[in-house]
Parts: sequence; C-alpha cells; structure tokens
Amino acid sequence: MSVKIRLKRFGTKKRPYYRIVVMDSRKPRDGRTLEEVGYYHPIEAEDKQVKLDTDRVKDWILKGAQVTPTVKKLLNKNEIYIQRKAD
Repeated sequence: MSVKIRLKRFGTKKRPYYRIVVMDSRKPRDGRTLEEVGYYHPIEAEDKQVKLDTDRVKDWILKGAQVTPTVKKLLNKNEIYIQRKAD
C-alpha cells in the first residue's frame, strides 16, 4: 500500500479549506483517511493559515509515506525540514 500525505478539500465554491491527511494514494481526493495531521486555510491571516502535528508528520514520513509537492511547500514554509532515514 502506497501512503501519501496530501490535502483533502472542504468548504464551498471559492471558499476552500483543506485538511492535511495521511491516506492511501489509490483513494479519491476526498476519500477515507488514515489520519488527519493538520489543516490549511488559505483565506485566513498569514499566521493562522497552517496548523500541523509535526511529530505525527515526521513519524509517517519515517514509516515511508510520500509527501505531495503542495504539502511539501507548506512544510518548508513552516520550517519543517524532513530527512529520510538511511536504508
């Protein structure tokens, strides 16, 4: 099973908000998740846009979860740099 950390969309038309979730890569965008590790509100003030459970994110990445490019940008913006362990 390939696991990804990606965004799950909520909200109305032109007023989106997203949850940062861990889910099977074969599931649809708004499908069932394994775990929710944060949220992203692009319309909020800059300091309230992103909230992450950094320990859980790092734990999932160490377990082998892939991070989508959009979530990777959010992690880098919040100074969460993740290094994979050597195999």
